[in-house]
Amino acid sequence: MMVGEIREKYGLKSPQVLAAMLRIPREEFIADKFRKIAYSDGPVPIGHGQTISQPYTVAFMTDLLGLKGDEKVLEVGTGSGYQAALLSLLAGKVFTVERIDALSREARKRLRRLGYKNVEVKTGSGEYGWNQEAPYDAILVTAGLEWVPEELFRQLKDGGVLVAPVGRGMDKVMIKYSKRGKKIIKKQYGIFHFVPFVEE
Repeated sequence: MMVGEIREKYGLKSPQVLAAMLRIPREEFIADKFRKIAYSDGPVPIGHGQTISQPYTVAFMTDLLGLKGDEKVLEVGTGSGYQAALLSLLAGKVFTVERIDALSREARKRLRRLGYKNVEVKTGSGEYGWNQEAPYDAILVTAGLEWVPEELFRQLKDGGVLVAPVGRGMDKVMIKYSKRGKKIIKKQYGIFHFVPFVEE
């Protein structure tokens, strides 16, 4: 139902992304009391003021990365680990950073339990990325920013892609940044609603 709605209602037809979403038990990434809405067309609370994004938003952002299967990906904002699980099925290695320690620890345990072996989780401030593992083929920011920190662009490979929701207030413009040498090429997409980026 969820994947069919993404395809039919929103017109997103990426076979790789949608097939990967079908393989992930979304209900495992949320509290028991919300399991009945795990596959609904909207965000789901995961505690600490955070949410799993609407399924379409997750699919759209992931599709913008254009993953082929062997990339090294940085995710900023682990949350429950759902997006990291999806990335793990589409890329070679995923490094994900979460500012809220409780969410980070829970996500690490959950991802291990569910068998996502190519994901590494770290507690830390996402604005600094994960420098020790840089550079990355792709970077995905899963919380709303007013601007993208320069450090994240520095950790992106030449030819790499960064996708982030950017802007003031709760409604953000989805932006895909492509790094070409010293130049950053920016392409804007639609408006999406996001919880704010948590800073130190």
